Amino acid sequence: MNYPEFLKKGDKIGISAPSDGNKKETDFVRLDSGKSKLSQLGFLTEETPSVRKSEKGRSADGETRARELMSLVENPDIKAIISAKGGDFLCEMLPYLDYEKIKQNPKWYQGFSDNTGLLFPITTKYDIATIYGNNFNDFGMAQWHEAVINNFEILKGNLVEQQSFDFYEDAFYDKETGLEGYRQDKPVEWKISGTSSELMIKGRLLGGCLDVLLDLAGTPYEDVAGFNQKYAKDGVLWYLESFALGSEALIRALWRLREAGWFSCANGFIFGRPCMFHSDTDTSYEEAVLSVLDKLNKPILFQADIGHKPPQFTIINGAYGTVWCSKGKGKLRMELK
Repeated sequence: MNYPEFLKKGDKIGISAPSDGNKKETDFVRLDSGKSKLSQLGFLTEETPSVRKSEKGRSADGETRARELMSLVENPDIKAIISAKGGDFLCEMLPYLDYEKIKQNPKWYQGFSDNTGLLFPITTKYDIATIYGNNFNDFGMAQWHEAVINNFEILKGNLVEQQSFDFYEDAFYDKETGLEGYRQDKPVEWKISGTSSELMIKGRLLGGCLDVLLDLAGTPYEDVAGFNQKYAKDGVLWYLESFALGSEALIRALWRLREAGWFSCANGFIFGRPCMFHSDTDTSYEEAVLSVLDKLNKPILFQADIGHKPPQFTIINGAYGTVWCSKGKGKLRMELK
């Protein structure tokens, strides 16, 4: 696994919008606040032209978004690229990227949700580690949450052991000032499938947003078969979360990935808190997952601190991970090997 150079004081961070961009005044406040906070810590930032644009869920057309991202890829001063936002249409830019230049200029790519569409190909096809973590605007909250502190420490190469948080934000709240932190709605409680009270899973970390992974499956923008073959000895620790999949779509998605052989080297699964979950068949999230994956006879965790209901862990795709869970609490340790 190729691990890009971690950040050090004085480095420059690129901000791009490969999916949607910022459009609200509070978005701009949050963006500028994040840039200011990083400047105070001794880091420079550079944003591409479409970061402050949004039309029909896109910061720009796919070719423009790809060109702007590549300008950061080819800039030797840029050591990490963090996505401004998530969205729905990152896939439109994928055919326009220069993957040879991405391979020749390894650097950190970070984001979550729709940004799975960029991170997953880079890791599975080109063996370059990527980071599933906060989009840039979370760095703009007035007081950084522990999750954001951990995120930046990991970007600097300090692989802190991440502990499950006490509370998470269950509902969606519009920003009033742009500087808000996460709201503490509900207590965090990880759940172990089955009767075990404690669980430990190890393996190469790989995953992201299931909504997007389903779109990538079987296209030229994934090589899970190659990843599985290369890291078969370690096995894969899959982390997965969903944005808008209901139970019926979730079952079909996991069935498709299982039948495509994605989980042939799985050591276990960690599922984040689902965001817009619903069911037309009175099927719970856990029931939906188990109906497809239980027959693999691998350990499964639910309600982990991953994904759209913050705060979330920062996960390095391609790193070797160890996850523990006991009495509703969990932790993650990552190793670079």
